[in-house]
Amino acid sequence: MDLIVTGQAGVWQARFGERVWRAAAGRGGIAVKTAEGDGISPLGCWPIRRVLWRADRLAAPATVLPLAAIAPDDGWCDAPEHPEYNRPVKRPFAASHEEMWRADDLYDIVVVLGQNDDPVVPGAGSAIFLHLAREGYTPTAGCAALNRADLLEFLALAGPESRVCFRDAG
Repeated sequence: MDLIVTGQAGVWQARFGERVWRAAAGRGGIAVKTAEGDGISPLGCWPIRRVLWRADRLAAPATVLPLAAIAPDDGWCDAPEHPEYNRPVKRPFAASHEEMWRADDLYDIVVVLGQNDDPVVPGAGSAIFLHLAREGYTPTAGCAALNRADLLEFLALAGPESRVCFRDAG
């Protein structure tokens, strides 16, 4: 079963079977990805590669999905010209990258999705995650986001074949 993220006019929801949760999506909406940094949540279905979590802030999520703790030196390369583009890296890292060990709680739980990773195509978009939502479910840079309780519930219900799908509301 897939987690389906859909909505319109900035009002997003995520459906998993009979469960429906409020969600956040990219500031550019859900559409075909056209460029790096466009804020688009990419139309399509993406396999779940693994779940990362901050072990200093919460216990490992209950899930059958592969788990790994986030370390303070973890990053994710978002520089299209770099050979490690759209791959996890260790910091310090000279090229542009995201810090996975954030001061806020957005990446306390991160579900890594298989978008532009097999193979990686430079400029076709770096990592798309399912992570924790900001207060008020403000837009993401292209990821999907749920509140902590809902994301933990999804992870407990998700199976090895579950995917995260961004669908047009039309």
